[in-house]
Amino acid sequence: MYLNVHSQYSLRYGTMSIRTLVDEALARGITQMVITDINNSTGVMEFMRECRKKKIKPIGGIEFRRDKKLLYIGIARNKEGMKELNDFLTDHNLNQKELPDQPGEFKNVYVVYPYGQNRELKSNEYIGLRFDELYQLYNKDLTAFQDKMLALQPVFVANRIEYRLHEYLRGIDLNTLLTMVEQEDKCKETDVFLNPGDLESKFSKYAFILDNTRRVMDSCTMDYPEGQLKLNRKTFTGNKKDDNALLEKLATEGMFYRYGNKNRVALKRIRQELKVIVELDFCAYFLITNDIIQYSMRRGYYHVGRGSGANSIVAYCLRITDVDPITLDLYFERFLNVERSSAPDFDIDYSWDEREDVQDYIFKRYGREHTALLGTMSTFKDRSVIREIGKVMGLPKTEIDGFTDPASAAANRDNVTFKKIMAIHSMMGNMPNQRSIHAGGVLISEEPITYYTALDLPPKGMPTVQWDMYEAEAIGYDKYDILSQRGIGHIKEAVKLVAQNQQKNLDIHQVQQFMKDPHLNNRLKSGNTIGCFYIESPAMRQLLTKLSCDNYLTLVAASSIIRPGVAQSGMMKTYIYSFHHPDQVQYLHPVMEAQLKETFGVMVYQEDVIKICIHYGGMDGADADILRRGMSGKYRSRVEFDKLVEKFHEGAKALGRPEAVTNEVWRQVSSFAGYSFSKAHSASFAVESYQSLYLKTYFPIEFMVGVLNNYGGFYSRWLYVHELKKSGANVHLPCVNNSSSVVSIAGIDVYLGFVGIQGLEGRLIELIPEERKHNGDYLHLEDFVKRTEIGLEQAILLIRCGALRFTGKSKKTLLWEVHTLLGNKLKPNNHAELFHVEAKHYTLPDLVNTAQEDAYHELELLGFPLSLSMFDLLKTEYRGDVRVNDLIKHLGQTVKMVGLYVCEKTVHARNNKKMWFGTFLDADGNFFDTTHFSNHTPVYPFRGAGCYLILGKVVEDFGFPSVEVIKFAKLPILNNPVMD
Repeated sequence: MYLNVHSQYSLRYGTMSIRTLVDEALARGITQMVITDINNSTGVMEFMRECRKKKIKPIGGIEFRRDKKLLYIGIARNKEGMKELNDFLTDHNLNQKELPDQPGEFKNVYVVYPYGQNRELKSNEYIGLRFDELYQLYNKDLTAFQDKMLALQPVFVANRIEYRLHEYLRGIDLNTLLTMVEQEDKCKETDVFLNPGDLESKFSKYAFILDNTRRVMDSCTMDYPEGQLKLNRKTFTGNKKDDNALLEKLATEGMFYRYGNKNRVALKRIRQELKVIVELDFCAYFLITNDIIQYSMRRGYYHVGRGSGANSIVAYCLRITDVDPITLDLYFERFLNVERSSAPDFDIDYSWDEREDVQDYIFKRYGREHTALLGTMSTFKDRSVIREIGKVMGLPKTEIDGFTDPASAAANRDNVTFKKIMAIHSMMGNMPNQRSIHAGGVLISEEPITYYTALDLPPKGMPTVQWDMYEAEAIGYDKYDILSQRGIGHIKEAVKLVAQNQQKNLDIHQVQQFMKDPHLNNRLKSGNTIGCFYIESPAMRQLLTKLSCDNYLTLVAASSIIRPGVAQSGMMKTYIYSFHHPDQVQYLHPVMEAQLKETFGVMVYQEDVIKICIHYGGMDGADADILRRGMSGKYRSRVEFDKLVEKFHEGAKALGRPEAVTNEVWRQVSSFAGYSFSKAHSASFAVESYQSLYLKTYFPIEFMVGVLNNYGGFYSRWLYVHELKKSGANVHLPCVNNSSSVVSIAGIDVYLGFVGIQGLEGRLIELIPEERKHNGDYLHLEDFVKRTEIGLEQAILLIRCGALRFTGKSKKTLLWEVHTLLGNKLKPNNHAELFHVEAKHYTLPDLVNTAQEDAYHELELLGFPLSLSMFDLLKTEYRGDVRVNDLIKHLGQTVKMVGLYVCEKTVHARNNKKMWFGTFLDADGNFFDTTHFSNHTPVYPFRGAGCYLILGKVVEDFGFPSVEVIKFAKLPILNNPVMD
């Protein structure tokens, strides 16, 4: 009899999860109810699943509100009715229209209006009365519309405690004090499931209302199939047999490209994979992914296919991935097998500026009715919500700051107010807070997608489902991951620049050749990898050096052991030692040797963990799959993962494994949770790393410009400019007659772009090069001012950063002249002039700029000096007793060095003390790394950018030297002459 029930998906309003909602109803003997969350259908499919488990009849619906006002409730009579409701809401969401006072024509939907609205009711429309409104019927003639009256008992909360939580949620939503939340802004305390018989009792004088309500609900049937559904588009060609034939044809043709036409091993594996793909009805998924790849390749877009899909030779032959599963001995079953409990997906990465076009193609190719982006659901878990609760309570900012400061945790422990805040936070911690958009998931549906959800229109401007990836999987959707990353932008831009600057067209996908190139492998081994995807960070460069990594397979392993799971377990150090001393490896158990010989007994990949759980712990394939998913964080809770601990130990004991060995094996397994890569994932990253290496080695100038124009990478912008200069480029300051909005290149001359000038308006960044392109170079300052209509402040910025040096005049002279031109607010004019009247010119004394002044201008406006180095700005000429090239000769000695700060990393040691790792450049421009222990270092050892005097002991780890810092301090720089 409850036709207006709400869950937590009535965001910042309802308090009960779907499961709690159903359990509460079951406890009261309720046999059917309608879920009607406010302006969304997020929970409808989940609601149906939970109700069916508990033998309660589920009915779907939506409550429509405008400006907090209840307009009407839509109740679906069946699946078609749910689609009508979703379509109605979707239309208003996507076209950003206000909900109307009255909905349009529905064929399979009942509409319930709140009592008090005077209107002509259609055959499917009703009036809902709350029990506290029944008194208004007293002495009224109800004959004419008594068949149109329904019992309306809204449900928002479970009890009085949750009602208080509801008030806090409303306060947070409205950004107001708890005491300022008006009654119309929240539900009533009586909006709960009533005790059995109470609803009937309250309507006892109007039994016909209960009869009407029962009749309406009895006529509803959510005729969705039960069980696991497969909702993705079922075919690519329209016919499954044609799909099978097409996939075989494309895979065979792709084999010729990848392996030639005589590789029997490849052909055999392709046939084996195709058999499984056809058996599991996955042809359409492969063909649609291939269609997306082919479109992007026709457009000249560069992509990386990664994840477990790289285990498939069919995917490799279709050029979905560039990872050769034969070379790496990757087994297809890791991607797709008959025992797998959930469908796999391909992760396809594009450059950040090309992904949206690929997504747009998918929508146009497969139809907007059948395509949508995947949503996400953020929760209140973030501790920042503590601040929101404090604001609702009316606490002063200083007190709230104290509650959110980790340093005050001990002091807060006994604070009554803090305890109250944390109690509220614990109640709302897992509640959904707001709907958002998934990083890249796309759904392509066989049926119109609005059978299963209404669609939102987030800032991206593409229709998005109202539930997340977990719900998509539960409903029966396999997502297509269309992602973006900066590393691809670097590669894509560099290839384009090589074509423009050197007239060479590169096939960047011929990675097998790159892997055999000794020049690339020597660069890899030396750790000279700045700008290269995934291998440029200090930790990765150290690892490459320690491993003497000079080949693809070692790089694949390095890409995985750098992850926290391996590093934190101590196994990274073990792996490096074993790599150099394979004859000294002591395996924990013969099973470990049999399964992990390739990785010297260390579990490096997810596949290794799965192998050990099966062969050492006696677990079955299904448990191994749960374990893998638990490790990758794809379950909302770790319950499934934790259950495996007991199974593993019991299985190992049954196989007679020694208990102490089992405990250590499990410690290594569990350290991987949430962090490790699949081997195919590491292999995909390593492919992209080699592509970057190839470009950095043979086309270093174009590559580094590509890095700069795609928002850099791990380091600050100045370091990539430093690398650009090291590569042989003549790097020039921005120039109005040579620069474009971004960094530009002509031969070995590179001009920094206008984008990098701090404070320069976006309009001018685009206008200056466009005006020059259409009307020729700027002739002089006055010409520039008139043609761009630039203001005085913006002109001063350009002069100070040297962008008008083409005039041959000093900055000081130009500043004098620009004040003469614009100081009296004369409006520049770029229209054609009948008579050109030159501005008055004055004879000025020689006004000279010093290199030191220029460097300070650049430091202020670009973030780094280009005319001089930071070493040139030091007050001292001392550059240290030792340089990087001689560091290895001073092992065990205490040395003094001067280093230019590059970056730092703070870590917490096992004794709960902090330690720091620093990266610096010496005066020759070479990298060195430092370690700072808390017993030698103040609480905040680094003082930002600049040069430091470092006293420390030279140590070495697997051939990689670094400095353990005893003392260090930031060195003073010359005074800014402009400020003197």
